[in-house]
Amino acid sequence: MKSDRLAVAFFGLHPDRRRDLLARHGGAGGLVAAVRRGRIEGLDPAALTTARQQSEAMERCGVHPVFLGDAEYPVPLAAVADPPDVLFVQGRLPIGPCVAVVGTRRSTAYGRGLARAFGRAIAAAGWVLCSGLARGIDGDAHRGTLDAGGVGVGVLGCGSDVVYPREHDGLVSGLSTRGAIVTEYPPGTPPHGWRFPPRNRIISGLSRVVVVVEAAATGGALVTAARAAEQGREVFAVPGDVDRESSLGCNLLIRDGAIPVLGAADLIEALSLVLGPPAPMMVTPDHEIPASGISKDDLAVSLGLTGPAMLAWLGRREVSGQVRIEGDQVFPGGR
Repeated sequence: MKSDRLAVAFFGLHPDRRRDLLARHGGAGGLVAAVRRGRIEGLDPAALTTARQQSEAMERCGVHPVFLGDAEYPVPLAAVADPPDVLFVQGRLPIGPCVAVVGTRRSTAYGRGLARAFGRAIAAAGWVLCSGLARGIDGDAHRGTLDAGGVGVGVLGCGSDVVYPREHDGLVSGLSTRGAIVTEYPPGTPPHGWRFPPRNRIISGLSRVVVVVEAAATGGALVTAARAAEQGREVFAVPGDVDRESSLGCNLLIRDGAIPVLGAADLIEALSLVLGPPAPMMVTPDHEIPASGISKDDLAVSLGLTGPAMLAWLGRREVSGQVRIEGDQVFPGGR
């Protein structure tokens, strides 16, 4: 029964330990039977009680489990060597090619701006942005996507009811509404450091391409890039100053074969070769932009567009070079 499979998922163990238990007991059914007999070596006998408590927590925070083999389980992730046995999903897993944008938590203003531009461009192209919701590059990429009315997936290294970092509460809310928050850990699981490297294989596994914006020589972004290479995904990286720590990881990736990307338009062109052409543009009105520019608010009134629709209109045309955005002003493309 699904309730039995749910109990297995809630043992709060490291994924490797959980897989070992499943293998030794012949799968979820055998493991649950062993739990009922009280014959699980090394497993806390209170685990089943904890599972029931966590099941109630899932209901409170609107999380549902998606098991490996379920129709909703993402096909690209199921095909990797070590897919999670279960995903705890808040929101709805989007259908469509995913592009991961990742990078250092210690990002520069340049890197954060580029991450937001990438997020807007991916949204405008109709693709799904996936990231780890960490500080720095990850968070700004998601901000760009949500600002442009796009869809994203945030992959956590903790329970989906644990907002980490705390300042990303708004991002979590936005993604669970327009996309999904995903984790392999049950509600209430704290963000311990050892949980983040396994999380990175989910980011790359969900995605067709991993884009590294800024990264030091070590860290989570390079772990994600390494897992992507193991999984047969394409890896893109933004080159940077050779003497800047936050660019060293990207430069090393490019030296070792990653595809360099030089901006949002370049990213979309490179992604199109892997994912196919962007989704057809929404049918929205065109507008001749005066050479002197026009404010975003005035342009929105002229077009009759509001909110995400207006942001998507701007995002698509910015990526294609039809318009240039400087602060609150919109100018014709080019210089």
